[in-house]
Amino acid sequence: MLFLSFTVALFGQDTSGSLRGEVQDASRARIVAATVEAHFIGTAQVRRVSSDSRGEFSLADLTPGSWHVTVDATGFATAGADVSITVSTIRDVVVTMIPAEVKQTTGVIAVGSSITAQPIDLSSNVHQAIATSQDLEGLPLPARSFANIAYLAPGTEPVEPSDPTKARITAVSTGGSSGLNNELSVDGGDNSDDFIGGFLQNFSPDSIQEFAIRTAQEDADTGGTTAGSIVITTKSGSNNWHGDAAFYERAAALNARYPIENPAPNPKQPFSRQNYVGTLGGPVHKDKLWFFAAFESVQENASIAYSPPSATQLDALAILAAEGLVPGVTSIDVPSNVPIPFRDYFGSVRFDFARSEKSRWFLRSSTDSYTTHNNLVQQGTLPSTGLLTHNNYFSLVLGNQYTFARNLLGKFVFNVSGLHLTQSRNSNLGFALAFPFSSTALTISGFETFGDNQFATPITFFPSERNQEKYQFRYDLSWAHGHHNVKFGVDFIHEPVLGGDFPANTETLYQLPENPVYYLNNSAQFSSDFVNGASTSNLGGGFSQNVQRLAFYAQDSWRVSPNLTFNYGLRYSTTFGLFKGSGRSQVENPGYITLAALDIPLILSAPHDDRKQFAPRLGFAYSLGANGKTVIRGGFGLYFNDLAQTGWATALQAVNAARGPCIDPIQNPDGPENAGCVPGSAEGGTINIIAPDYKTPYAIHISGGVQHAFSANWSLSADYIHEQGNHGYRAYSYTGGTNLLTPQLPADDPDQATYVPDVNAFHSDNRSSYNGLLVHLQGNVTRRVNLIANYTYSKAETWGCVLGELFDYVNGVCDPLNAFSPGDYGPSGEDVRQRLVIAGAWQAPAGFQVSGLAQAESARPFTITTADNSARIAVNGVPTSLDEFRATPYVQTDLRVSRPIKVGDNWTIMPFVEFFNLFNRNNPGANYVTNVASLPVPQDQAQAGNITEVCTDSDCTATQPVHSLKQLGVPAGGLGDFFGPGTTVGIPFAAQLGVRVSF
Repeated sequence: MLFLSFTVALFGQDTSGSLRGEVQDASRARIVAATVEAHFIGTAQVRRVSSDSRGEFSLADLTPGSWHVTVDATGFATAGADVSITVSTIRDVVVTMIPAEVKQTTGVIAVGSSITAQPIDLSSNVHQAIATSQDLEGLPLPARSFANIAYLAPGTEPVEPSDPTKARITAVSTGGSSGLNNELSVDGGDNSDDFIGGFLQNFSPDSIQEFAIRTAQEDADTGGTTAGSIVITTKSGSNNWHGDAAFYERAAALNARYPIENPAPNPKQPFSRQNYVGTLGGPVHKDKLWFFAAFESVQENASIAYSPPSATQLDALAILAAEGLVPGVTSIDVPSNVPIPFRDYFGSVRFDFARSEKSRWFLRSSTDSYTTHNNLVQQGTLPSTGLLTHNNYFSLVLGNQYTFARNLLGKFVFNVSGLHLTQSRNSNLGFALAFPFSSTALTISGFETFGDNQFATPITFFPSERNQEKYQFRYDLSWAHGHHNVKFGVDFIHEPVLGGDFPANTETLYQLPENPVYYLNNSAQFSSDFVNGASTSNLGGGFSQNVQRLAFYAQDSWRVSPNLTFNYGLRYSTTFGLFKGSGRSQVENPGYITLAALDIPLILSAPHDDRKQFAPRLGFAYSLGANGKTVIRGGFGLYFNDLAQTGWATALQAVNAARGPCIDPIQNPDGPENAGCVPGSAEGGTINIIAPDYKTPYAIHISGGVQHAFSANWSLSADYIHEQGNHGYRAYSYTGGTNLLTPQLPADDPDQATYVPDVNAFHSDNRSSYNGLLVHLQGNVTRRVNLIANYTYSKAETWGCVLGELFDYVNGVCDPLNAFSPGDYGPSGEDVRQRLVIAGAWQAPAGFQVSGLAQAESARPFTITTADNSARIAVNGVPTSLDEFRATPYVQTDLRVSRPIKVGDNWTIMPFVEFFNLFNRNNPGANYVTNVASLPVPQDQAQAGNITEVCTDSDCTATQPVHSLKQLGVPAGGLGDFFGPGTTVGIPFAAQLGVRVSF
């Protein structure tokens, strides 16, 4: 008879799992030299090992899925069981053998693994959850993205994708961050975006076998993250033919109105979306070669409807144009809504080849191509500001696993990936108008009201073309010896193409402090503000890089005793070429010689690649007693992650050409010896430069917790996590002639601005912190009902000015001469103090299956800026601090009801209906008006930046005093298409119909 007791311990970034255990007799005496054989069900994969002198065995790098395990020992009956192996975990088993004369074998049949039913972890300090294809198929997914399932893991949050160049790409927030500092690998290949951070290529949920969501304390084989990571493994074929075909349908008739932007009695905002899914897997050559293919198509016709306040402002703008106040424009069309067609085609093909019992290969190729029309059009902007975006992704992973000996395995991965993105403007007028009402809390995509998209905002700017080409070589060795499970390896990434193009034409932005309605009765003021608000820019073309990343690691999982496991390791990583653009280092930046010629000791030298990235990892897990029902765990680790290059893209542009000389710009500015000087701020001169004291950003993780299994069906865990961020990105902006002066002229000399340029200096001096208490409950209520519940109580804080994010490129300082002002330290944009998630599945009567996911979280913070977006407002004379305002709590419940219908022995038809935001709660998230000029406050106060009253009628003839910051919280309209549906800005109630056919 075989008795199995399960625990889970994480061991590595691999997309494989491991099995280890003990072989004993009925008296618990260990059995030596027992033969353990594991056969991957449906294939010819077989692994064998023998128990050692302690009766212990280990099988590393097993493909996730169901394995049939048999154990043979002299004098004992053969024992057998089906065991489920999950990605990036160790499955512990205890095998109890009975004498051969009993002639009895009992198999423990594995059921589908699920995130809602995971065994207690007795061996690891890593914080993770495993989601399987069963979760992806069984729970409602508003965006059909694995991120919708990742939110079930304790310590995660929904987050808006903060890259306007990658619509619909999954984002997952961990540790109070924006999610751009997380790492993603697919089948062992790196899938991280090295320009803007976060994840790169999207994958159909139907191509994913399972994935691990790790929120803290990864082992030493994981790098490129300061918070969490996600490890995905894709589906493979078997000896049995299998496949799916599915169809999903959503339409405006199934959706509720979004009352802020589309109130009755206006026609309902148009919307429709269809997903077409197909998969097929099976043998090319039985027991030798298998394949699996998945394809998905998304046909969406979304739209942006203008809210009544936005429509009023846009109509007023049209009147101003008709009156001839907008040069070169005599009419502006204001549609009732803006269509946003979105087409996405993505697929994967994977081949698995068993060359021999010792060697097996796999090859997986994936692609994703999509187009978005009117991309980046937002609720307060006209179609002219939109773009046509076309993205193409490609990845290919070749892998081999070779068994040198029963306890020594080598694993090789070669990964090639690429991105090519183009964005073209809807209009090319050469200018744009920006009014305050068009700005929201999330206007990183553009804030223009009418005219050309400038590809730049007060927060950041983004390219019109992006290219990324990556080659990765990785090799890992796993060696199981006695109580040790040792692993070491090397990871090398060559990125010969990492860059983009920015519009090189000169554009004029007219940024006005008042909204169009105000100017209807103040046309003279409009003309004055129009001229005074003009600024020209030229983003300067593109930049290109050639970057290499190298890492070595070694780690060990040492089972000191059956109750105590130590996990420890060391990782070293470094980069080459991180600060080079177009083959030139920052030494060629003309900003250095210009500042030196002006005797301004702001930046004295160029940055260099950081060679000191040593990252130790240490953790333990101690099981109390002999029953394995309670475990205490803790850990410490350092995690390095190089900054995404978008933060200092302008500094890389600055070295596109060889610099000229700059000797004495004040004495002879037009002389040939000063041809390389950057002109003063009065002439539009700007220096973009990286500070020499660059240090690779890193985080310290410290954690401790306890988990207890009340029974075989119920367990509860509580963990405390502290993450301390160091050397994060911050931008210092100096104004030539104002707070940046040359000692060669008197401080009050008006010519200071003539010779001293503006300077944007990029530092790595930000600090942040995250503290969280994570409580997780899981169990089976009955045989038909299982559930999980997560509660997180946390606090995330960072330094910033008008926006604060952990390990992000958007952080800046309000006053570069007082960079650590007390008001500049506050909550991050993802600072959710309390979050509750409940999910579960119910096998209902009459064969129905019901699953659901409910989320509730406290309000997220936001900042209200002055009319020119340069600083934060004051209320009743008191300056507000970073992210001091709070939005409204977020509550959303999603439900799925299905009824499988068996057809014959092999076919299943499953119609289903999914309900998102079941109770139709209005969830604006943190999408509140963030520019004071757009708030219902007296205009003189808005311009002064100090608010004491709020208007109580439309023309502001009546006011009331401000006694609470809540009075200034005004929800903005819905956001543009690039954010995607169902994240922190919740969609109204929506239903989705579908059917899935499986065999």
